[in-house]
Amino acid sequence: MQELLENNREILLANEETKFLYLYTPLCGTCQVAGKMLSVVEQLLPQHNWLKADLNYVPTLAEQYSIESVPCLLVLRNNELVKKIYAFQSVPFLYESLRSL
Repeated sequence: MQELLENNREILLANEETKFLYLYTPLCGTCQVAGKMLSVVEQLLPQHNWLKADLNYVPTLAEQYSIESVPCLLVLRNNELVKKIYAFQSVPFLYESLRSL
């Protein structure tokens, strides 16, 4: 997963395909577990663009996408928000939720 920072947000807008943006904070224990789960799903779905962002460094994303809590996974297609996932229940759940997108 490529790290997204405020000064390289053009990566997020760079192309018109489906992207997954994982939002987290480093001190969040749940975020640590969710990140490990997503690394497995990323290997199962390598055809998609995977990005991650520490919300401490990109607070404008929290406002832009009305983020309620972390961890949060945003699914963006053609730079439009398609889906928000807050409950990272399991690797199979995430895989099934994302493979058809």
